[in-house]
Amino acid sequence: MKLDYLSYLYNFVLLTSRIYNIDESHSLKHSMDVYSYANKIYNLEVVNNQYLKEHKNIIDTSAILHDMCDKKYMNQTEGVERIKLFLADHISNEEIEPIVDIISTMSYSTVKKNGFPNLGKYQLAYNIVREADLLTSYDFDRCVMYKMYVDKYNYKEAVKDALNVFENRVFKYHTDRLFTTKYAIQKSYILRTNEIKHINIIKKLTL
Repeated sequence: MKLDYLSYLYNFVLLTSRIYNIDESHSLKHSMDVYSYANKIYNLEVVNNQYLKEHKNIIDTSAILHDMCDKKYMNQTEGVERIKLFLADHISNEEIEPIVDIISTMSYSTVKKNGFPNLGKYQLAYNIVREADLLTSYDFDRCVMYKMYVDKYNYKEAVKDALNVFENRVFKYHTDRLFTTKYAIQKSYILRTNEIKHINIIKKLTL
């Protein structure tokens, strides 16, 4: 990805986050983390799936912008239209369509409700971005911050609620078969182990 285009994307994330009060749990740092994981997954998958090279820009763009139409912060349709309008000045319509398909169907709640969409030749690109996003959710402190920002919980309340999220959601990603790529499967076990240790420390300090 060209640096100028990357700058445009991150500037859009900054601006959108300010307009819609998207807190730090889903704004710039999160976009950077998902972009990083998506590239790590891509680097392994492209070895046996050379066609992914044609989808690299779609993967990168989706990874960075995926929460800029998040229904937790805005009307999703409105967010998607803003993204389409922004991208129209930078990439082709042929790339915009799969980007919109990916970011509008990849959320945990959407997958749990509707299952995986059929995106044809972009299915692996979809899985790469979706699984990169899931990997970033192995972050207990991020979950606590979200509860404090959006739900207006105090810290102790946020910790208790985040514990429920991890027990009933995050730590069930494997049994729910939400990971399909080699890197994401392997990395998720490492992240899970590390976060269990971190959570145990937090529980001793706060509960």
